[in-house]
Amino acid sequence: MADWQEISGGVTAPRGYRAAGIVAGLKPSGLPDLALIVSDVDAIAAGVFTTSQVRAACVDYCRQRLEAKASARAILCNAGQANAATGAQGWADALESAQLVGEALNIPPESVLLASTGVIGHRIKMEALRAGIPRVVAEASETGGDAAAKAICTTDLVTKSIALETHFGDRPVRVGGMCKGSGMIHPNMATMLAFVTCDAAVSPHLWHDMLRRAADRSFNQVTVDGDTSTNDSLIGLANGQSRTPAITEMGAEAEKLEAMLTAVCQHLAKAIARDGEGATCLLEVRVAGAKDDAAARQVARTIAGSSLLKSAIFGRDPNWGRIAAAAGRAGLLFDQENLRIQLGDFLLMENGQPLQFDRQAASEYMKKAAAGAYLKEDTVLISVSIGNGAGSGAAWGCDLSYDYVKINAEYTT
Repeated sequence: MADWQEISGGVTAPRGYRAAGIVAGLKPSGLPDLALIVSDVDAIAAGVFTTSQVRAACVDYCRQRLEAKASARAILCNAGQANAATGAQGWADALESAQLVGEALNIPPESVLLASTGVIGHRIKMEALRAGIPRVVAEASETGGDAAAKAICTTDLVTKSIALETHFGDRPVRVGGMCKGSGMIHPNMATMLAFVTCDAAVSPHLWHDMLRRAADRSFNQVTVDGDTSTNDSLIGLANGQSRTPAITEMGAEAEKLEAMLTAVCQHLAKAIARDGEGATCLLEVRVAGAKDDAAARQVARTIAGSSLLKSAIFGRDPNWGRIAAAAGRAGLLFDQENLRIQLGDFLLMENGQPLQFDRQAASEYMKKAAAGAYLKEDTVLISVSIGNGAGSGAAWGCDLSYDYVKINAEYTT
């Protein structure tokens, strides 16, 4: 049983954080489009970013800042314009954004991290941003987590946030998170924008390693459409305001904190897959019997990312052959005579041999998941075993519907 509980507040649940989200006029829709997270004190900062060679200015900016100093006080995120592939002027806009936030908060601009989301090739609407920054700073509060989560959305249908609390001794320690993502989601870090806050005191190298491992077990295991964005960013802050002893090396408390951090990231990753563009259900793929966890995660990612399988799930077709084919092309050696495939409670293949099963009931299982959208019953679970190894892992995705094409065919028009 998990040694923590879910609490309200999102990124402002941990002590010493404020947040806000406002309508700055960046989106033509008139919806909230500018978010800010602020720590009352310097926080240890780490980030994991897109591996794309075409990157947004905010990604390069954050990389440079975090290489120079592993701490920060604030994160500014704009929605509406990705500020990617915008050249020298896009870089200048990023620098000005940090400068303006620094002036408004009376902190060095180097203590400000940035994120952007929206249409690639579009610069930030700087006139609106200049007017919006003083307002979003003024509205930042300890109850602003929900507003911030709304302001980072683009094609998202729902906001995505969570907070968990545990205890070190008699003192509470909290981790909060929020993210956005619905399309252009595929493992290659980080497949979306995500922000995590923590009030534990953690050494910089340990916090970075924890965040990287949490990403590998969560955001790098979620896929919607096979596309990785130019802006993918996961940024984590740990400000020490829980007043618990500093964690400087791996041990029981470090392991407990990392497990809670991973749980936050996995909740957010599943929320992204659940809200995939045009999706009607969440797909969870669990793989066991691999040589190690990394190998299991690789097979799970491949299965969850199969367009053929995702299409079959949308059609409520229990076509286990597509699961077997995806596992076989995942790049791992295994004996197909050890392959075992299960859909929900329906055992489809064992010892590499197909089994008789109730196809209509299996189809109804998937229909029930689609009918339970945004509920705990909305998950289509696929369990696969490829051998007798100790490695296990999971990946998350969604079905591929007609609406996905409609959404993306009309994205800029």
